[in-house]
Amino acid sequence: MTRADLTDVPRPDAQLHFGVFFQGVNHWTIWSDPASGSQIDPTSFLRVARTAERGLFDAFFLGDGLRLRESEGGIHELDVAGRPDSITQLSALAAGTDRIGLVSTSNTTYNEPGDLARRLAGLDLLSGGRAGWNVVTTHNAWTGENFRRGGYLDHADRYRRAEEFLSVARAVWNGWAEEAVAGSAEARSWSVPGAVGRVRSRGAQFDVDLAPTLPRSAQGHPVIFQAGDSGEGRDFAARNADVIFSAHGTEFDDALAFAEDVRRRLRAVGRREDALRILPGTEIIIGATEKEAEEKERWVRLEQVTPAVALGIASRLWGFDLSGRDADGPLPAEDPVVAPYEGTFGTRSVKDPAAVVAEWRAKAEANGWSLRETVIELGPQRGHVGTPAGLAEKFARFVRHGAVDGFNVSPYLVPDGLDDIVDLLVPELQERGVYRTGYTGTTLREHLGLAPVQ
Repeated sequence: MTRADLTDVPRPDAQLHFGVFFQGVNHWTIWSDPASGSQIDPTSFLRVARTAERGLFDAFFLGDGLRLRESEGGIHELDVAGRPDSITQLSALAAGTDRIGLVSTSNTTYNEPGDLARRLAGLDLLSGGRAGWNVVTTHNAWTGENFRRGGYLDHADRYRRAEEFLSVARAVWNGWAEEAVAGSAEARSWSVPGAVGRVRSRGAQFDVDLAPTLPRSAQGHPVIFQAGDSGEGRDFAARNADVIFSAHGTEFDDALAFAEDVRRRLRAVGRREDALRILPGTEIIIGATEKEAEEKERWVRLEQVTPAVALGIASRLWGFDLSGRDADGPLPAEDPVVAPYEGTFGTRSVKDPAAVVAEWRAKAEANGWSLRETVIELGPQRGHVGTPAGLAEKFARFVRHGAVDGFNVSPYLVPDGLDDIVDLLVPELQERGVYRTGYTGTTLREHLGLAPVQ
């Protein structure tokens, strides 16, 4: 695609950004393939991070998990499980990488701001300004059982707590003046008088009085990521975040609608439209030909949605245990239970299960699908499938028309699931001028093209 071809494109110079999400706990990472590696061995994390860095990715993301998911009081055995403390693991990766950003998914519901801000500042300094914080608001009461105050926060209360939490964290990060440390041995004191400010904050959620222990990093302080998709989540991101994740990255029109909604919210709070990067989560499956890509996708889906997984997903939709059914047989004849299902994942996520079941039945009958095939076809859409050239053209359109700023990639195989993207897709993107050919900065904020911290 030449420059002349881009005259009607809103953002002809836009660059695509990639992050990689090491999920840890999920059923989407294929564990049964011989190439699958450990989810807890440090070499797996390092292999993924170094491959992403070789592919000039912006960041490596690690999830937060204070408790494994459970089913009827037992460990949910369908998950690939393994999730070390994110800041500890990312600190280790800081020594094994040079440029890639290191983003911790750490929740505000079961942490305290003074402590978490200090640990994130430590990661930021240790990595030379490459740290990020994915601010999440954990909702499940299971995790709360392990904390002194316990319990559960309502949706709106979680965001109120998160906003106050982030305000305190930023005050901690900004607590040291730029020239806080004395510049010579002849100075009367180690720090310049008054250069380390005390943080005092008394609000609905926190009562804080502390002196920050660390100076700013090379990027000022950690980049803020946020993944809420509700109205409250989008507003929170518009007010506070540098990057927003979403589930709106598969279909162009859906992605563009999400992006335009986020930009409206940015304008409403007085921020520039380009102050926030939009990185939907996605999965990328690549084949040498379209047919090969489709065949690979079929293999991936069958490995991800095993018969047991299909029955587990259907059980949450129908509202009762279907584990004894035949996943390769027809859909259950029973109607779904109306009451909330307190099973595998705690609460039911579908607001109108009867309507969803009716849609599943109609489409299964029309296409001759089994229950498992229905789950594969009508369940969550996982991302993009195609050839390197075809995907490069597709992604160039997404980013140049403002539907996304990039993607946060979840590999379906660990630790080698990024190889095709780095070796085959990235060169095609570079050829089209839509992807960097080298890092131009050293910090995560610079990778993302974000304005400096004030």
